[in-house]
Amino acid sequence: MPERVQKIIAASGLMSRRAAEERIAQGRVTVNGRTAEPGDRADPERDEIRVDGKPLPGPGARRYVMLHKPRGYVTTLSDEQGRRCVTELLRDIPERVYPVGRLDMDSEGLLLLTNDGDFANRLMHPSHEVEKCYRTWVQGEDAIMRAELLRGPMEIDGYEIAPAKVELHEPIPGGAVLDITIHEGRNRQVRKMCGQAGLKVTRLVRIREGALTLGDLPRGKWRDLTEEEVQSLSR
Repeated sequence: MPERVQKIIAASGLMSRRAAEERIAQGRVTVNGRTAEPGDRADPERDEIRVDGKPLPGPGARRYVMLHKPRGYVTTLSDEQGRRCVTELLRDIPERVYPVGRLDMDSEGLLLLTNDGDFANRLMHPSHEVEKCYRTWVQGEDAIMRAELLRGPMEIDGYEIAPAKVELHEPIPGGAVLDITIHEGRNRQVRKMCGQAGLKVTRLVRIREGALTLGDLPRGKWRDLTEEEVQSLSR
C-alpha cells in the first residue's frame, strides 16, 4: 500500500521522519531511480527507495533503549562542532538507534533511543501529549513563591504554552528543587519558563516520560526497555 516516502524511511529505522523530510527536500532520496519530491508516496513492498544512493535497511529487530544522559553531551548522531554525542555512550549496541526528541547539552536524565520510526513519531507528535517530568534546581529570591508563576499561562518564543504541573521537591539555600511536568517539550522550554518567572536553572534532570521513570539507572548507562514499557509508551 502506498505511503509517504518519509514515513517509509522512518519505519525502516534509518532516521526520524523529520530527518527523512530534510533529505527529500535536499534531493538525496530516490524512488526507483527518480529523485523524490516532498509529498511523494511509494509502496515499500514494490518500490526501491534509496537515501544518498544506499537502499533502506531490511526489516530487523527493533530496539528500544533508555539512556541516562549526562550533562555535556548533545542529542545528535554526529556533531559538526566536535562536541560529544550521546551515540558515544551506545557503541556496544549493534543496531543504529536514534534519539526520540532531545535533551539540550546542559541537561541530564532520561533519553529514549530507538530504530522504530513509527514508535518515535508517536511519542514526539504533539497530539499524544506525552508528559515529561523534570527535576529542576533553581535559584532566586522567593523561589517557592515565584514557582507558582509556572502554573499559569506563559508565552515562549511567541507561542502560548500550556500551564505546567509544579511540585516542590525540596527547598535549598537560595532556591528550591522543583518537579516540573510538561507535555509540549519545546526548545529549552523549562529553562525559558523558569527565566520568565525570575528563576535561574542550575541543574535540570528529566526523571520521567509517560509512565517510564529514570529510576536508579546510573549516569551514562543505558538499558533496554521491557516489552511492557514499550507497550505502555505506545498506547
